Amino acid sequence: MSHLGGGSLLLAWQLKGKHVLIVGGGDVASGRIETVLAADARVTLISPSNGLHTLTKFFLDGPYNITYHDRLFGGVADLADVDLVLTAIDDVAQSRVICCLCRELKIPVNVADIPESCDFYFGSQIRDGPLQIMISTNGNSPKLANIIRKKVEQSLPEHAGDAITRVGELRVKLKERAPGVGGAIGKRRMRWMIDVCTSWEMEELALLDDQMIRRLLDDGWEKNVVPSPGELGARSSRQVYEAKLNLTTPGVLVTTLSFVAGAACAGLLLLVRRR
Repeated sequence: MSHLGGGSLLLAWQLKGKHVLIVGGGDVASGRIETVLAADARVTLISPSNGLHTLTKFFLDGPYNITYHDRLFGGVADLADVDLVLTAIDDVAQSRVICCLCRELKIPVNVADIPESCDFYFGSQIRDGPLQIMISTNGNSPKLANIIRKKVEQSLPEHAGDAITRVGELRVKLKERAPGVGGAIGKRRMRWMIDVCTSWEMEELALLDDQMIRRLLDDGWEKNVVPSPGELGARSSRQVYEAKLNLTTPGVLVTTLSFVAGAACAGLLLLVRRR
């Protein structure tokens, strides 16, 4: 076991409907805005208009939940009813003042480029639909975090986000069919979902549709088994791959193009004859 201590507590923080104050409107701030909007936060932005980044302006002009104040940070009054504070300004002294005010009020704060003034770090993130992965170096090397993120992203299976979305829908339908928290029913649900996820390939899970989900519950859950995709009438991951491969092979491509060209020529010939 590695030495305990010195790390951060990594959490998927639910910001939906929470009030986030962002001080600054430059490049870094625009990235912060995008991140918290993706988490459905309610944003207040304070920054002079002459310092706004292009992406920041895009968010302000769009249909996003942002309240904008064209001015500098005004003090403790700007922290009223705020759940989270992010600062991204060049004024180090002012950033430290904002940090102190937040800590006095017990408001979590992140000050860009000043690790000791951060209650949390953003890290380097990967997102594919509901899938989110964060690489953190605990403020030591953002560049290395970015390099590692790219390597991790390249190793992820294709269609992972779609597969997670469909499995989530299956899980909801299963809870509707077999409600209850904990106990024997909860353990059976968990075991069956684990078996589905380990028996089916990622590509196969991504191809689940509403009809297949119903059949999977009828023929699988109700009988306490996990049918294969083929048993539900779905194509296997190998069949999907072979179909894609066949469509991209030179012979198929040439045949397809020849058919299209032939049809076009026939159409032109008929048109000429009619004239």
